[in-house]
Amino acid sequence: MSRYRLQPTLAQEQALLEHCGHARFVWNLAVEQHACWRPGRGSAPGFAEQCRQLTQARAEFAWLRGGSVTVQQQALKDFTQAMGHYFAGTHRRPSWRKAGRHEGFRVVALKPGDVRRVSRRVGQVRVPKVGWVRFRWSRPVPDAAKSYRVTRDRAGRWHVAFAALPAPIPAPGTGEAVGVDRGVAVSAALSTGDLLNAPGLCETEYIRLARLLRKLARAQRGSKRRARIKAAIARLRAREIDRRKDWIEKTSTDLARRFDMIAVEDLNIRGMTRSARGTVGAPGRCVGRKAGLNRGILAAGWGALVTRLEHKAPGRVVKIDPRYTSRTCNACGHVAGESRKSQAVFACVTCGHRVNADVNAAMNIRDTAAGHAVAARGGPPLGRPANREPQHDLPLTG
Repeated sequence: MSRYRLQPTLAQEQALLEHCGHARFVWNLAVEQHACWRPGRGSAPGFAEQCRQLTQARAEFAWLRGGSVTVQQQALKDFTQAMGHYFAGTHRRPSWRKAGRHEGFRVVALKPGDVRRVSRRVGQVRVPKVGWVRFRWSRPVPDAAKSYRVTRDRAGRWHVAFAALPAPIPAPGTGEAVGVDRGVAVSAALSTGDLLNAPGLCETEYIRLARLLRKLARAQRGSKRRARIKAAIARLRAREIDRRKDWIEKTSTDLARRFDMIAVEDLNIRGMTRSARGTVGAPGRCVGRKAGLNRGILAAGWGALVTRLEHKAPGRVVKIDPRYTSRTCNACGHVAGESRKSQAVFACVTCGHRVNADVNAAMNIRDTAAGHAVAARGGPPLGRPANREPQHDLPLTG
């Protein structure tokens, strides 16, 4: 997806919001239809049947007929695809969409003349029933784009994203491999010794966010003051998300350009960030502490980093079993939980090797992936001699 900042006029913004409302209405109707389905009632209506029902609804309701049939049918198509992902076990069940939170629609069958460049920094895209809408031309639009999605975030910003598969970054051909250990205190520790952290809000911004959250708790629901406070909070959250996405893009591009093989842990992030609240009969323990850990994991961008690495370096990202990577000494191979002195310090209880704990785990990840690669080629797996001297003397920074 190549995303650009959309710059609609006030009249165009109202028309775009109507498109978002129609797409959300059609989506929620499809969710309601499938929620009422029970075993023994026959199959739920598919895409073709829902399109016929949409035609009848457009003939009966003028406000729905005034919208774009392309936008409304595509909402049904997106729902059908989401249900397919749910039945395949890769995604959760499609849920309700809410105004102000899920604002967007998709347009397909994009023609070459539907996108044009009018100046050095300004482009235009043709939106059905709206006309030409300006967007910031930050980079060329992919020629292979056949559809685009218009979205509005909680901060009130409009974006247009053109769907096109980016060209992969070619491997450097040096044969070098790198291990990446993802954590909360250090977002990504590399086997080369680099410690990378995803940027977030600065201290003053966190103080302002906390103050706004306290004001939000005291504001009356439905009031204009509450809406202003929510908009201010959304702008701060959007700033944090933008910084994290920028870091992920730059880090993944740098790794894809520097290394032939990138080894990461195969983590179940959805399971790791599941709430510990429990049930009424069996309430969870340390719920607040677990919620803070979940926020730290999500703020580090673990999943998005690996996803972008797989996009930019296809076939060069290796996922390995994460067990014992943080307890194994990379110098002698001894496994002991006592060697992990703290979050940042690893001191082997057998050979005395001292190194940053995250970097030690990253080196184990790299060596394990390299051993798997050699075994897959038919050669002997890489081993670690017991008397091997430590090869790294890295600073124990947190």
